[in-house]
Amino acid sequence: MTLSVVIPVYNEEENIRLLHDGLKRALDPLQREYEMIFVDDGSTDRTLPLLEEIQSGDKNVMVLSMRRNFGQTAAFAAGFDFARGDVVVTMDGDLQNDPADIPKLLELIKDHDLVSGWRKKRKDPFFSRRLPSIIANWLISNVTGVKLHDYGCSLKAYKREVIKNLKLYGEMHRFIPAVASWYGVRVAEVETVHYPRIHGKSKYGISRTVKVVLDLITVKFLQSFSTKPIQFFGPVGVASGFLGFLILLYLSVDKILFHHDIGGRPLLLLGALLVIVGIQLIGMGLLGEMLVRVYHESQRKPIYVIKKILGPESK
Repeated sequence: MTLSVVIPVYNEEENIRLLHDGLKRALDPLQREYEMIFVDDGSTDRTLPLLEEIQSGDKNVMVLSMRRNFGQTAAFAAGFDFARGDVVVTMDGDLQNDPADIPKLLELIKDHDLVSGWRKKRKDPFFSRRLPSIIANWLISNVTGVKLHDYGCSLKAYKREVIKNLKLYGEMHRFIPAVASWYGVRVAEVETVHYPRIHGKSKYGISRTVKVVLDLITVKFLQSFSTKPIQFFGPVGVASGFLGFLILLYLSVDKILFHHDIGGRPLLLLGALLVIVGIQLIGMGLLGEMLVRVYHESQRKPIYVIKKILGPESK
């Protein structure tokens, strides 16, 4: 079983050599083929020159240099595209993950498709990092149905077929377990060591909370309705249109039978608005259905995933 370790780095000049040394200490005793893929995400310090020096002296190191800072998700996606290992391990480049935990992940990945690290004793500030993370993990676990303690931990292990089937966009690297669950992967979680950041500055703060919430809405929609958008928009549209119809029917009866003036009543405006909104939502659902068919049929993309074929078709 060959191994690829993907590490996105951005302005980590003080950590990069220490990280490389730590990875070698953890990976050399495993006695298996491995590669370290450092993805320099547009660093403006000496990270890239240092990586070039390291690569020139270590045949197991590959360096991908991005033209600018595309973000952690894009850096992971680039690393996945170039990874050649049967198992792909991801981790941060800030020395807060411990490479010595990698063997634990490799042991669990034998019986699972994805193993996620859990920074149970996390060494980050409480209000700016840990508290938002606790709330986000609870929210993501309950919305997606994939129960994990620590979605934000970058130390994860994936079987090759899991990440090769994934297309990542936006800031969705932290949602990979939830997205992969659509394929029916088996997910495990293991407690890992977490160290405080010693060198450099964190690239993340509480400002990313809104992005996480928006990404979560996207993931939930794709997870549940990506192949049937009419079932998301349709029920709301039907309910809105039906309520508007009842209001307008009531006003019509009031006008025709009891001769009451309804022209200036706010209820008339509300009824008309609900009918229009209902029609628009159903229309959006139908447009979504057309887009889904164009997307899948133009790319010959199936709406299912086969894990294994036994019999003549497997040849």
